[in-house]
Amino acid sequence: MATLLHIDSALARENSVSRAVTASFREAWEAVHPDGTVIHRDLAAEPVPHIDADVYGAGFVPAEERTAEQQSAAALRDQLIRELEEADAILIGAPLYNYAIPSTLKAWLDHVILPGRTSGTENPSAAGTPVTVVSSRGGSYAAGTPQEGNDFAVPYLTHALGTVLGLKPEFIVPELTLARVVPAMSGLIEAADASAASAHEAASHLGRELGGKLAGAAA
Repeated sequence: MATLLHIDSALARENSVSRAVTASFREAWEAVHPDGTVIHRDLAAEPVPHIDADVYGAGFVPAEERTAEQQSAAALRDQLIRELEEADAILIGAPLYNYAIPSTLKAWLDHVILPGRTSGTENPSAAGTPVTVVSSRGGSYAAGTPQEGNDFAVPYLTHALGTVLGLKPEFIVPELTLARVVPAMSGLIEAADASAASAHEAASHLGRELGGKLAGAAA
């Protein structure tokens, strides 16, 4: 049976657009592949620690030669990497915070990017795995807008997930999520609703497509 690695990083719970859209993907995936496994990591509720010297150093030492401190520190990193390697599909909620990704998601990436294993080799251990990224944002950073060029989430994740880890990223970008919250954006509510509807539709489509393909392969 196939495994979906589902990662959320939005601070908000009930009103998070990225969480709502990843939920649409997951529901569609589970509908066509009910026997599949879902591993859900909520990095806001249970953040992974930032890389420290022991974790970093352990990545360059054979397991049998690690100190006790390095072995303990590396255990979580090994678990996170195994989850990445064993996933048949990956789903990431990555809201845009201060022009970039949440620090909790960056910490997760720092753990799973390991030279000689998941990166820096001709055959990264998780290469080829499809990853759907929901990158929501309160405004718009599209071409022609005042904020054009200030989105440092999608370009970074394209490189980190695609070039470095060898995954196959696809992005869903719901915009203007603050239109109902910020009075000055009230004129953009219709556009925000249209963007959200398009994001949910795209997420459901990709969830069904990937889930169906993986269910068929497992049959």
